[in-house]
Amino acid sequence: MTSPAVRIIRISCAVIFVLGIAGMIISSVAGNNVGVVTTIGVTTAIAAVVLLIATVAATNTRLEVFNEAQAQRLERKITALVKSGTDETSLRSIVRDATKLGRRP
Repeated sequence: MTSPAVRIIRISCAVIFVLGIAGMIISSVAGNNVGVVTTIGVTTAIAAVVLLIATVAATNTRLEVFNEAQAQRLERKITALVKSGTDETSLRSIVRDATKLGRRP
């Protein structure tokens, strides 16, 4: 799910893309004014960069490496608790239930 702000940015960038392409074609055919074509092209390119930055900033998925490191820390804690006398089956059941609870939206 994306936030309304990211949705607005994406729609705005799409509009700028369409208008930019049309503007470059029209200004190129109408008067072949290099300055106008370049300005419209740069504006379109800036919209593309803004779209990329907004998408990257709005993405909230974690890299697999960080999940692996966190899983290893959790396994070390479980091992330490089992060594101290905790029932391993019950402890793993609690961890499984907590994981399921954390994944609910």
